[in-house]
Amino acid sequence: MALSTWLLLLLTHPLEFRTLVQYKLWHEQKRDITAKEEHPTSGYDRPSMRRCWDFLDLTSRTFAAVVKGLEGDMARVVCLFYLVLRGLDTVEDDMTLPMSLKDPMLRNFYKHSVEPGFCFTGSGPDEKDRQLLVEYNVVVEELQLLPEAYRSAILSIAAKMGAGMADFAARAASEKTPANIETIADYDLYCHYVAGLVGEGLSLLFSASGKESPHLGAQLEISNSMGLLLQKTNITRDFREDVDERRYFWPREIWANPMYGGGFSAMEEMCLPPKGTESAPGVRDRAQWVQSAMVLDGLRHATDSLDYLRMLKNQSIFNFCAIPATMAMATLELCFMNPRMFGQNVKIRKAVAASLIMRSTNPREVSYIFREYARKIHARALPHDPNFIRISVACGKIEQWCEHYYPSFVILGGGSGTSLSQSIDRKDARGRTFLEYQEWDEKRSKELRMEALRASLAAGNRLPAQQDSGMREVVGYIVLAVLLFVGTGAGLVFMLMRYTDGDY
Repeated sequence: MALSTWLLLLLTHPLEFRTLVQYKLWHEQKRDITAKEEHPTSGYDRPSMRRCWDFLDLTSRTFAAVVKGLEGDMARVVCLFYLVLRGLDTVEDDMTLPMSLKDPMLRNFYKHSVEPGFCFTGSGPDEKDRQLLVEYNVVVEELQLLPEAYRSAILSIAAKMGAGMADFAARAASEKTPANIETIADYDLYCHYVAGLVGEGLSLLFSASGKESPHLGAQLEISNSMGLLLQKTNITRDFREDVDERRYFWPREIWANPMYGGGFSAMEEMCLPPKGTESAPGVRDRAQWVQSAMVLDGLRHATDSLDYLRMLKNQSIFNFCAIPATMAMATLELCFMNPRMFGQNVKIRKAVAASLIMRSTNPREVSYIFREYARKIHARALPHDPNFIRISVACGKIEQWCEHYYPSFVILGGGSGTSLSQSIDRKDARGRTFLEYQEWDEKRSKELRMEALRASLAAGNRLPAQQDSGMREVVGYIVLAVLLFVGTGAGLVFMLMRYTDGDY
């Protein structure tokens, strides 16, 4: 940011200025992959890998920062995984490619990814990531250097994703209408192919690295949900950009639903009109009902994503997964009931993103971030919205999840010596109930132990080994104390008799 931008931010948004300064000073990327000591894991000393890092920065600056924060060789592995999938995505998004070329390219891309020297120069001149495919041979070269476990995981996901993309591209080409996603089930399947498989692939890579539990790679459902939360958020937010480029990802089942004032016959009808003109009566409200349905569809993956994050143990991997998830929740809240989304691409403010990065450090804090944005969404929901009840339920599920795993009446940060009773909020009725139950449980446990002891002694049994040992230890201390007292007294008497010459 330029100095003038910083000064303007200080004058107009001083709190955001403070947040960004804190982020710059304490939380910016600390790992330097270009450093010589990082070369064994980052591969930056090899020209091919150095070019791969350049492509990562060119294709996704935000994602690149998160990837570089992964420890050890995970950063390099995930970088290559991302570039393989970005190459696939570039082929799929290219509307200039005929299906006779696009279909086999998508289905065989995983094979080309291990074909020495492979590159593709047939992308349209306006494709923003065209250069990645032109120089794809550097990705191929680096993939060959990966351990087999990593390479097989990346290629298996690329094979599944390419086949799924080819199926949807063929369907779009064969239909009269450009809308190629009809139902919510189709929408889920499409998002699974382009993002859910990414979640599954990352789980496989995390497991193969040994930094996470081996069974994480088998958690297909919640891994898929992590990917769907992010993908559906992007699809919802990018409405205007996609429509302008004649890419239609919102399912017809939602935007054409008669429940929303009769629905729409085309997605373009929801776009804001040019400045100086007004929308047809009722269009804005109906478009916002469709918008709320899309946000609702994204929210149904929130608790699965929280379940996934709770399974992660490595801090760098947790940050890598948690930061995009919290930003997705912030973006959904920004899009909800926001008519600007139909006229332009909306994004969360930089200070909000910096704050989320700084806070997304543990499962408890991340769950509270989810809850904060769920509450904001629920507060803006309108009773006459056809989705009002379902939105309330979706937000309530997030609230319920947070209270189940991280009850708000438990206070953290009291120091290492803080007892459990000092960590409970006594002002909260649940906290008082918990403490009363804890006291009753301790009292009852003591009574039961005493009853069992009396019954055992009445039956003529010896004390249990643990208690018997404890009693012997107490008796030993008493005997030792008596002997010490007697010995000390005898010593004093002897000294008096010796040095007083019998005066006494």
